[in-house]
Amino acid sequence: MTTNYSAQYFINGILQADIAILSRAITLVESTNQINQNLAQEIINGIIFKTGNSFRIGVTGVPGVGKSTFIESFGKEVIANGHKLAVLAIDPSSNKSKGSILGDKTRMEELSTNPNVYIRPSPSSGNLGGVTRVTYETILLCEAAGFDFIIVETVGVGQSEIAVSKVTDFFLLLMLAGAGDELQGIKRGIMEMADALIISKADGDNLNKAKAAKLEYAHAMHHFQKSQSGWIPRTDICSSISNLGIKSVYKMIMEYRQFVLSTDYFLVNRKQQQFELFSSSMEDHLKNYFYSSIFIQKKIKEFHLLNNTDSIQPFLLAKNIVDEFFKNNEIE
Repeated sequence: MTTNYSAQYFINGILQADIAILSRAITLVESTNQINQNLAQEIINGIIFKTGNSFRIGVTGVPGVGKSTFIESFGKEVIANGHKLAVLAIDPSSNKSKGSILGDKTRMEELSTNPNVYIRPSPSSGNLGGVTRVTYETILLCEAAGFDFIIVETVGVGQSEIAVSKVTDFFLLLMLAGAGDELQGIKRGIMEMADALIISKADGDNLNKAKAAKLEYAHAMHHFQKSQSGWIPRTDICSSISNLGIKSVYKMIMEYRQFVLSTDYFLVNRKQQQFELFSSSMEDHLKNYFYSSIFIQKKIKEFHLLNNTDSIQPFLLAKNIVDEFFKNNEIE
């Protein structure tokens, strides 16, 4: 489905903080329709001068850890400190129907009614490159609309975390007390990405367990390789129900922001992220160009039609086909 509105219509609306127009622009960014994609790029080119002025936080943790509840409590603290907040929730998409749950707006009832908050659920579509592009471009649109604090909530612990880490400034990992790493599905690589690890649901009978888990994880993270920023990852506890630790988490994140700004790491990291996005996008375009070639499609079909592939060397065959493809497509 395409729109009859011009790029300038969207640019003007976004710069005037019109939420309805912002939402329509994000829908264009999410679209796989080429006409919509072209329009989306025009819009982004028109608002790019108003971007880059927010602090971007990735929040992750397995389903059930209380990400949405935490974000609602934490978001209220962000707003209380004078910020405008955008929450981008990457929802799990069905592999069969490609539909997504998109339920975060209903789970953050109080936050969603605040005029200084914008909540946007987006389907993940099971594509890492797609998640990275859509999330990054959505962040740019939200920044241009005046949101200076962006939270990106991910599906859980998996590939989406890698995508989100490429477009955020701070990565926060929520954990449960009393559940082993195997049960939570937490891998060392995810923990090493975290700038802070927060034990959630630290209330009632679970408070002592949370305190014990905090010490265990703090000890484990102490042995990880030092982060490039020089920041020492923090471990803490919180309860979104009793509001325990929420102010401390906000204060800690602001301390991180001040730290990376004072050491120039903030700008260095943003530049590195830009290069990685550029590089991965180049790879995606090359891959799409390669597989859309009639020559390559023919070669793949010929391979599938072979009755006996026992004598074929797959790596050599692939190399020969790629060499022939680029030889036929050389640009003088």
